[in-house]
Amino acid sequence: MEAVLLFIIGIGVGAFGTLVGIGGGLIMVPLFVLVMTGKADAPPSFFNTFHTVSQAVGTSLVGIFLNTLSGTLAYIKQKKVYFDAAIPFAAATLPGAFIGSYVDDYFTGELFDMLFGVMLIILSVIMYWKSSAAKAKAEYFDKENFKYSKKLGIFISIFVGFLSSVLGIGGGVIHVPLMIYVLSFPPHVATATSHFILAISSFAGSISHIMLNHVVWQPAIAIGGGTAVGAQLGASISQKTKPRIIVVLLSAVMCILGVKLILMAGIR
Repeated sequence: MEAVLLFIIGIGVGAFGTLVGIGGGLIMVPLFVLVMTGKADAPPSFFNTFHTVSQAVGTSLVGIFLNTLSGTLAYIKQKKVYFDAAIPFAAATLPGAFIGSYVDDYFTGELFDMLFGVMLIILSVIMYWKSSAAKAKAEYFDKENFKYSKKLGIFISIFVGFLSSVLGIGGGVIHVPLMIYVLSFPPHVATATSHFILAISSFAGSISHIMLNHVVWQPAIAIGGGTAVGAQLGASISQKTKPRIIVVLLSAVMCILGVKLILMAGIR
């Protein structure tokens, strides 16, 4: 029953994660940390699936990989992935993803909750504030004549790879806003390209966490299978969704989860 529940949750997480290009870690990590993490000496249960934040992060990354792999295949069919940026940006995330998995143990407890929460709230406020800007509404994309700073994008991607592996969020929550507002990608192209990048970086981060024994396989497979199914649904919905709606949805969920993590940090 627990595996079925996680699979159903995964479908919702995968659909939303693919729609806004974040890979679902934004939802999986708080779920794992706040609901499913307990003490090592407590009896095994759904609420004591994980014993450390590192296990929650590593397991989340496996789910993110399955979600982004499925979503990327759907977006490639829709011809929304901008490979000129996707390939170099993805390659730039790899060093940070590997390094992040090895320093992950230092981001636990109150520090982890506070860091993650503050980051989400700041980004959500900025995104909502700028949700009416022309960049958040752009739909037309001319691949042949599009101009952007590839060097800046690569630099951002190195940081995103590190942060995604440390926090288990996949990096899309950072990449998508920066691609829209800093690099001027239309929202639909940013989410699809971000998904391709996440598939590469989350795979690298997952391998590192597996080597460090940070992955709990039963929940990883259960929720990961659900996210893979949900990704196809999210990619389909994205074709009928206005760009600004994607930005507003992402900012709202980021803010809610950020506040919740900060409150939990104060309770611990």
